[in-house]
Amino acid sequence: LELYGTPPSFPENDPKVRAQMEAEIAAKAAEAAAKAKLNVSKKKKGNKTKLVQKSGTGIVRQWTILAKMVPLELIPSFIDPLVWLSYFPPRGVTHLNNFGAGVDWRRSFITTAVNPYYDAFIRWQFETLRKRGKVLFGKRNNVFSIVDGQVCADHDRSEGEGVGPQEYTLIKLKLLEVPDPSTAVQTSLRELLGGDLPVSLVAATLRPETMYGQTNLFVLPTGTYGAYKIELPQPEIFIMSHRAARGLSCQGYTQTFAEIECLLGDIKGTDLLGLPVKAPNSSYERVYTLPLLTISMGKGTGIVTSVPSDAPDDYVALQALKIKPDFAAKYGITPAMVDPFDVIPIIDIPGYGSTSAVFVCEKLKITSFNDKAKLAQAKEETYLKGFTSGVMIVGPHAGTKVSDAKPIIKEEMITDGTACLYFEPESKVMSRTHDECVVAKTDQWYLAYGETNWAQAVKDHVLNAETFNAYDESALTKYEYVIGWLQEWACTRQFGLGTQLPWDTKWVIESLSDSTIYMSYYTIAHILQGRNNLEGDVTKSPHGIDPNLLTNDVFDYIYLKNAPLPTTSISTDLLKKCRGEFRYWYPMDLRVSAKDLIPNHLTMALYNHAAIW
Repeated sequence: LELYGTPPSFPENDPKVRAQMEAEIAAKAAEAAAKAKLNVSKKKKGNKTKLVQKSGTGIVRQWTILAKMVPLELIPSFIDPLVWLSYFPPRGVTHLNNFGAGVDWRRSFITTAVNPYYDAFIRWQFETLRKRGKVLFGKRNNVFSIVDGQVCADHDRSEGEGVGPQEYTLIKLKLLEVPDPSTAVQTSLRELLGGDLPVSLVAATLRPETMYGQTNLFVLPTGTYGAYKIELPQPEIFIMSHRAARGLSCQGYTQTFAEIECLLGDIKGTDLLGLPVKAPNSSYERVYTLPLLTISMGKGTGIVTSVPSDAPDDYVALQALKIKPDFAAKYGITPAMVDPFDVIPIIDIPGYGSTSAVFVCEKLKITSFNDKAKLAQAKEETYLKGFTSGVMIVGPHAGTKVSDAKPIIKEEMITDGTACLYFEPESKVMSRTHDECVVAKTDQWYLAYGETNWAQAVKDHVLNAETFNAYDESALTKYEYVIGWLQEWACTRQFGLGTQLPWDTKWVIESLSDSTIYMSYYTIAHILQGRNNLEGDVTKSPHGIDPNLLTNDVFDYIYLKNAPLPTTSISTDLLKKCRGEFRYWYPMDLRVSAKDLIPNHLTMALYNHAAIW
């Protein structure tokens, strides 16, 4: 409203602007669809944003959505989040009644601190989890919105639900010289190189063990990069995309969180082409920066180190420069920068030899990086076989399985200063405030879902046909996958609707973590709140129960076995009634929800029930 006025005048109100916006959206949708066809990951995720899923179009504004449901003069009041809570729930009840739905509305409630009864229940839940060692504190990498200034959990996102942090190893390829500057930017790069700080082009990789096979470095000729000052653990200069620098500034590499100094901006990929660098662990003393037109500036650093022995894309791209000198010359690449650099055998894979990328590309007859489907197949094949069956044949870990050598080599490179860790979301995540999220290393309360005994108990329950029925084989497979994937879940944020963390009230429990055992609250809500009391108005409580009396001891007696009768002014009969209601309805026999909640709510419900009961 501040930007477009009240009522707002959106740019797409102009037919020409709208046509352009729709064309851009269609192009992005086509690109996303093409990528989806090539997706060989086991961890499937939807490509549509929530708004697109609900509306069918990409030009969607909250105002236009609300205008279909709310009188126009009331829409500005929805700036206040509490208005959403007071406006929609009662109307939802009315509409469901009009449908003829049979619902025990006495057990309905709002799940935030607006409702003091539910607020007390969530405080008890987290106190119980903490006593049992399930809630821990420490610096952790989480998907984070810089604009919002806090962790961006699944329900805080407009795009990217279910996406977590991805760890990369950032390889430092030290810039050796800028021999004959032909642009003002290259002259500035030479000046930076002549200073006190080392300058490196940095490439993000998932395969640090393959760095022995580096033959060159790739950049996007039309890409935009910058030279950024890294301050910790020691000062140095990284050349990378602005997007990567923004993320790195949130991971402990700068003195001030989310701030990083750009020493030289607007470096074009063409300014970097042909520059010599030192590739750590490679047998070549120097390798060169070459063009690659398929690099995405929306992933990694926009700089890709090349290992053509084990990466089919790298092999095909390097061969194209060798056999097409006119293409190379177009970007100022001379034969001396490509011809001497032969593929370096580094990993032996049974059935694939010591240069698996070459073997698979020849087998599939891949001759161009336009063979995207074949390249995707080749990449999946070589990466999987290399990790599970490959054996290192170079370096100090020759003879060691790749799966064992990978973490060792990564740590060695970090220790000797030729690499560092970098995290970013596995795929694009947009907050509801339209901020592209990064991964930030921040102080955080988290639920330790990856704890071995806890995870194993849930897994044993899910895989036992006598105790768990997913009603669908694919859903059961997804549960098993999520249990193996779910590790540490940031369960708090620093503002927003929700219950304050009882022992550290500057934190608010986020909206997935406070909704994992509320099924048990259904069993007693009608006693505490009663009918037509979604918000938990104390004056409407059928028994006049003061929510301040709902202490941990009271909830222990209601919900836990062998808990003693608490000392409280709540009548014993009422306490026994609550306890009896819970025991009548529990254990929970059925939970129905959407399949897209298996990666969070449904699996977390199993974890929390296992921890408490």
